[in-house]
Amino acid sequence: MIVRLLHKPLTWVAVVVIAAGAAFGLAWFQPWKLVTDTEVDEMLSAVEATTGPAAPGPADAPATGPGSTTGPAAAPTPAGPTLVSRGDFVTHEHDTSGRARIVRTADGRHRLELVGLATSNGPDLRVWLTDQPLREGVAGWRVFDDGRWVELGRLKGNRGDQAYDIPADTDLTALTSVSIWCKRFSVSFGAAPLRAAT
Repeated sequence: MIVRLLHKPLTWVAVVVIAAGAAFGLAWFQPWKLVTDTEVDEMLSAVEATTGPAAPGPADAPATGPGSTTGPAAAPTPAGPTLVSRGDFVTHEHDTSGRARIVRTADGRHRLELVGLATSNGPDLRVWLTDQPLREGVAGWRVFDDGRWVELGRLKGNRGDQAYDIPADTDLTALTSVSIWCKRFSVSFGAAPLRAAT
C-alpha cells in the first residue's frame, strides 16, 4: 500500500508541501528559543537615587591667581550619571521580571538600562519606549503599538544587565513605559512603567 502511494505524483506533492510548511513554521515561530537563554552582562551606570543638582565641585569655585578675572565662574564639570526614571517589569505574555531605568550620562546623553532582566527568549524581540500606560494582565499584551513608540533595538539577551542608547531627539516626557516587544507577533512579553526618580 505504501509502495503504491509513493509511486503517485500527488503523494510527492503532499510530502513537499508538508516539508515546506514544517520548515516555514520552524523558521517563523523558532520554538527552540522557549527553552534556550541568552545572557548579557553589560556594565551599568553607578547612579544616585535622586535627580537633584550635584554638589559644587572645584570647577564651581571662582577663578583666582595670576591672570584671573572677576565674573561668572567657569562652566561646572558635568556631574556623574543621574537616575531620571525607573520602574519594575510586570509579566505580559511571558514571565518577566527585573527593573528598567533611564539614566542621564555625564555628557548629557540618555540611555535605557535593564537591570536583572529575566524573560523568555523569543523571535524578533525588540526594546521599545512607548507612551502607553502600563496595564497588567492580558489587557496590556497588545497596547504598546497603539500610540507613539521608539525602538531602541533588538533585545540583546533575555537575561541579565544591558543598556540601550536613546536617540538625542527623543521626547522622554511623552514616553512613560518600556516594553519587551515581540514585533513578529505584535505582543508584549513584559513591560515596566517609567516613573520620575525621587
